[in-house]
Amino acid sequence: MTQQPYLSVRNLSKHFKPAAFSRGPVVKALQDISFDIPRGQVVGLVGESGSGKTTIGRSVLRLIEPTSGQVMLDGVDVTTLSGEQLRRQRRKMQYIFQDPFASLSPRMTIGQILTEGLDIQGIGTRAERRARAEKALMAVELPVDAFDRYAHEFSGGQRQRIGIARALTLDPDFIVADEPVSALDVSIQAQVINLLRDLQTRLDLTMLFISHDLAVVEYICDTVIVLYLGRIMEMAPAADLYARPSHPYTRALLSAIPSPDPATRPQRQILTGDIPSPANPPSGCVFRTRCPFAIEACAGDVPALREVAPGHLRACIRDDIL
Repeated sequence: MTQQPYLSVRNLSKHFKPAAFSRGPVVKALQDISFDIPRGQVVGLVGESGSGKTTIGRSVLRLIEPTSGQVMLDGVDVTTLSGEQLRRQRRKMQYIFQDPFASLSPRMTIGQILTEGLDIQGIGTRAERRARAEKALMAVELPVDAFDRYAHEFSGGQRQRIGIARALTLDPDFIVADEPVSALDVSIQAQVINLLRDLQTRLDLTMLFISHDLAVVEYICDTVIVLYLGRIMEMAPAADLYARPSHPYTRALLSAIPSPDPATRPQRQILTGDIPSPANPPSGCVFRTRCPFAIEACAGDVPALREVAPGHLRACIRDDIL
């Protein structure tokens, strides 16, 4: 029996229009994004800066409004909700921000930060809200006396744990983790990643995990989606994608992963040029201007995602470079 996806995204697009009285072009940040996340699984989004990873995460949660497309969360189309319906739906979906220094208000105590969502949702009494906040602090391995302190009293790793605790206070089923360790020291990153993995398993969370760190994505994710200039280039189970990358862009990304063993260091595949502007993307395959295998036909139609192995899809017309 096929497991029904907890999150189903179909044909999601996001275009940013120029400011009022401006003649600038429309920025096509996302184009026709579709993917599923089964309940209790983690899907990773990877790609260079400007590929649209954060835009997907924020569009899925309606932190920014998608231009078009459908986002089904546990059978409910999030894009059609408004007002009280959307407010109630937000109990199920939470966001972990990238920067633990900018995402916590310096004027609020940690207790106020953690109970703010409960206040907005009208959940529990004051004592019950404090109890839930303290439970969340213990879940991220912080002392309960942090409740009455301020963010500046904590290190970066501790602040990110507070950000995770804030996401947990409403008992969500779905979390978007937007590069949750990129702003932390390397020595702290492993602790936070292990914490997230433990929480995800213990609480049966469904998660969209955004990261530049391909080694971290391999460790924590069940499925990986490779993005380039607002489009999906490749999508596959993590083990399959890392063992048998099919798209030239994925191969270039994976070749950049540092190896602890100099004797087994992979041959780097250097991409020339910079990622094009989403305000003026190339015709056809958006990766063709940097692809070492590009041919004239790549400038034609946008390549569709096609299955090259069970559960392994890629957007490329070149079957001869599998």
